[in-house]
Amino acid sequence: MDQCLSSQLQPQCQGEGPRPPDGWLEAKEEVTLQKDGTSGPPGDFNKVEPSLHSLQKCVPTNYASYTQECYLFAGKEIVVQESIESYGAVVWPGGTALCQYLEEHTEELNLQDARILEIGAGPGLVSIVASILGAQVTATDMPDVLGNLQYNLLKNTLNCTAHLPEVKELVWGEGLEQNFPKSTFFYDYVLASDVVYHHYFLDKLLATMVHLCQPGTVLLWANKFRFTADYEFLEKFKQVFDTTFLAEFPESSVKIFKGTLKWD
Repeated sequence: MDQCLSSQLQPQCQGEGPRPPDGWLEAKEEVTLQKDGTSGPPGDFNKVEPSLHSLQKCVPTNYASYTQECYLFAGKEIVVQESIESYGAVVWPGGTALCQYLEEHTEELNLQDARILEIGAGPGLVSIVASILGAQVTATDMPDVLGNLQYNLLKNTLNCTAHLPEVKELVWGEGLEQNFPKSTFFYDYVLASDVVYHHYFLDKLLATMVHLCQPGTVLLWANKFRFTADYEFLEKFKQVFDTTFLAEFPESSVKIFKGTLKWD
């Protein structure tokens, strides 16, 4: 979500920078206890340790205005740390609409063990819900968003999902083949919510969507339509994706579309 921000706040790696927000040390301690085998539910920690290493790499940016927001999806209360100081640290209407759609169509979408990548994951609510519903999730966003994204994923999926989600940096339109080579990375679904708004990276966003989709990949895009540019992007989207309108949420002006890449 943070493509239009030129924030100078970068994720603080452990042992550097300001004190992390309340609760991060608690999460880190919880992981340590699990690793030592002295607390928490039983399980083979070695199976999830590589993903945990990725999740613990950075801590959230030290915003002053963090709040803990609660959501209920898939029968689970999800607590997400948000901040109005960054577009990428807020759950937007398209995100909650997409979560509702995933929850209501889990069996139809066959999400169990599905390989999913989320573009512009922000604070991570959509990735968390997809993980709870059984998917193998890779959550991506800008560098300054990753710390809070990691924190929220860890707090809400550790020891309660079949697959611990991964976190990867993804700057739209940059290093796509290098970081997400088509020969190696295949996703059943690419998810995106409220990634289209008033910013200057819409062409790079569309190029990123195209790169991540291969034959068999379904792109689910939920967006609150606010500006003329949003509808202009939709027209460009339809030029490269076979597009199906799936759902509308009139109270929030959110529409959800399914896209499959056109092939000559």
